[in-house]
Amino acid sequence: MKIAYLDCFAGISGDMFLGALIDLGVEVDQLRQELSKLGIQGYELSVRRVMRKGISGTKVDVKVTEDQPHRHLKDIVAILENSQLADAIKQDAKNIFARLASAEGKIHGRPPENVHFHEVGAVDAVVDIVGTLIGLAKLEIEEVYCSPLNVGSGTVRCAHGVMPVPAPATAEILINVPIYTAGPTVELVTPTGAALVKYLSRDFGPMPAMILKGVGYGAGDRDMEIPNLLRVMVGEPEPRQYHYQWTGEAYDPAQIHNHGHCHNREHN
Repeated sequence: MKIAYLDCFAGISGDMFLGALIDLGVEVDQLRQELSKLGIQGYELSVRRVMRKGISGTKVDVKVTEDQPHRHLKDIVAILENSQLADAIKQDAKNIFARLASAEGKIHGRPPENVHFHEVGAVDAVVDIVGTLIGLAKLEIEEVYCSPLNVGSGTVRCAHGVMPVPAPATAEILINVPIYTAGPTVELVTPTGAALVKYLSRDFGPMPAMILKGVGYGAGDRDMEIPNLLRVMVGEPEPRQYHYQWTGEAYDPAQIHNHGHCHNREHN
């Protein structure tokens, strides 16, 4: 079994998540082929290497080439149900968009089905969410874990005007999730990123023990004082848990068993 740990020291967005999965080995041509099953026209998927504070990562952009309609939840659901995607990806994507609609509806005082998605319903959000689900399936990742989220601070301009960071819909989605703010006064967690990580993550906190097999970096849009990257670490679960107690003696590797127990000492 493979697990993934999302290290969100600079937040998370849908394109950063997708970029990190491509960085881990998801083939772009295969991704484009799978995304074509959505039946959405008028966009191009651009993938390139960028540097963020000396660290190389993958930047994903969805370039709109034709006018795209603003979509309601029923429009997104229809696109997914009429697609040729795997049933599991269809259902997960519908569930994620339902969470987005519920959060937006609560903030704006209307039923989820009446939410006008604006940015969230744009073609790039559909591609980011569905592309991320495709990428996780391609990498055979079965469980996702996540660090506490650095959400940023300050304000952000959106379709409804200037909003505090985290944006109200993002904050609503992240209820019961550990968050903090550090570094630049910008939005670091987008509604799409919040919905993905809230839905997919089994737990939030320290990285679980794993045999590390790969590390991928997905890049955000701008350069900042911290590396604007999402780091995704993929590995196999490590069933052995190591608990060492400092005794004041020098460390001697010869004293350690395969199972992390010290010779001639009681293991607590």
